Amino acid sequence: MSSTRIRRHMKAPREVVYRALIDARAVATWKVPPGMSCHVHEFDAREGGRFRISLTYDAPTDTGKTTSQTDTYHGHFARLVPNEQVVEVLEFETDNPAMRGEMTITTTLSDVDGGTELLAVHDGLPSGLAPEDNELGWRLSLDQLAALVEAG
Repeated sequence: MSSTRIRRHMKAPREVVYRALIDARAVATWKVPPGMSCHVHEFDAREGGRFRISLTYDAPTDTGKTTSQTDTYHGHFARLVPNEQVVEVLEFETDNPAMRGEMTITTTLSDVDGGTELLAVHDGLPSGLAPEDNELGWRLSLDQLAALVEAG
């Protein structure tokens, strides 16, 4: 199992960034790379609360993890520290053994000049998920998160 670490500066207060991490409507907007759409099936933003999300490729593909065109994952919020940290434990819904297994995403927010520093650490990536692909997808999603929170 491997990990990725991604940092992103956002010109918005920690409170605003944190809200976007735990709001289902915001998540549906930003937590999806360009070229995909997001459907939030379930989202209970409290410690122990469950979530289920599907990301669907806009163009036909055979690279989906759940179906040929869709990645669906489910999990729970393991820890929520208001305006500081979100810890999610999740796994893909898949028949592919190389994509199975729990991942933990720890997102930590800290104050920096002019805004918030976000650090996302992804531990336990399945063997079938290349760390560089995971990092690229998250960088693209975090660009969208920054645009959302910086728009005010």
